Amino acid sequence: RHHLYLLAGAWLKRRTGIPYVLEVNSPLYEERSKNGGIALRSIARSTERWVWRQADAVLPVTQVLAEILVNSGVRRARITVVPNGIHPERFAGYESLAAAKQRLGLQDYLVLGFTGFVRDWNALDRVIGYLARKGNEHCMLLLVGDGPARSALEALAVSMGVADRVRIVGVVGRDEIRNYVAAFDVALQPAANPYASPLKLFEYLALGRAIVAPAQPNLLEVLRDGEDAVLFDPLVANALEAALDRLVHAPQLREALGRQAATLIASRDYTWSGNARRVAQLSLELAARGVGG
Repeated sequence: RHHLYLLAGAWLKRRTGIPYVLEVNSPLYEERSKNGGIALRSIARSTERWVWRQADAVLPVTQVLAEILVNSGVRRARITVVPNGIHPERFAGYESLAAAKQRLGLQDYLVLGFTGFVRDWNALDRVIGYLARKGNEHCMLLLVGDGPARSALEALAVSMGVADRVRIVGVVGRDEIRNYVAAFDVALQPAANPYASPLKLFEYLALGRAIVAPAQPNLLEVLRDGEDAVLFDPLVANALEAALDRLVHAPQLREALGRQAATLIASRDYTWSGNARRVAQLSLELAARGVGG
């Protein structure tokens, strides 16, 4: 999966004749070159693209990422999109919304929840601004995770007078996540990079949460506005806030979206075991055709 500088998979294919199947979660060179922490840039870029092209099957997590691969020279016939997923058993038998909020002492609030790594581009500052708007005094931001933007968000909450309605839990164990997400009235994906298949999205779906997310191509591969989420145009000013308004003031809509969201994991098999079956079948088909030698 981590393909900067790493040529071993392609070399092993040549030596053994075993089909080479490569999962791609991101254009890693592009991502690292923007965010820092990359050395030997020219080598990193060339080896990444070479490895992509050497694979007998390339498994990007979104169609958007598939197009990036095609534009980098990967043959379209070798590409199969396999989105991320979950282990359903980790999300079975979760508490009701009321019980989860009661356990966390949030029963008096409408909870806007977010899980994951907190970066500057996550747009959580806008959610804090939303809390400060008149009429939203009953809203609470519950943030499950940590990251470089945490201190700035905490300072912003203090400056806007809503620090008592911003709770940052920090990092929790994988099996604990559902205990927090179950308490979300509204599950937040306020921003996303353009090619990702966000893990939090599938966790939100599994727990039947009402989701707010940007209407961008990679997320539209999974979500539909008004059916299983409320989507907004990320290029339009205040569109996120308007989307929050649609859900904050409409409990019946939250319930309806949550019910539909909860069906998607099973109906589309957004699971790791399902992904494993797809990859295994693809590998068998490649081997049967003598691919890899």
